Amino acid sequence: MSDAAVQDDIRSTVQSHDVVLFMKGTPVFPQCGFSSVVARVLDHLGVSYHSVNVLEDDAVRQGIKDFSDWPTIPQLYVKGEFVGGCDIIKEMFETGELRPYLAEKGVIEG
Repeated sequence: MSDAAVQDDIRSTVQSHDVVLFMKGTPVFPQCGFSSVVARVLDHLGVSYHSVNVLEDDAVRQGIKDFSDWPTIPQLYVKGEFVGGCDIIKEMFETGELRPYLAEKGVIEG
């Protein structure tokens, strides 16, 4: 798949789901501690989300980094917007900012 096709596919995925987590592994079987942290936070908050296992496709693994201009995985998107990686999501959760943000976006109950 060409770089442009990968970018189009990523864009389509981000736009067609309210919450998307690009991660290493799956929510049930994360294959990286950082991906596991973000999946657990989303699960704890009751967020329904679509996950993409970047380990299944090297083009997507690199493509998502190019798409967001963010060097690491996991990456969380809400309503088409890049929110951040593990450190940002963890900090937002710990400071109490994540739940109101997700409620404001309409993806969880306030």
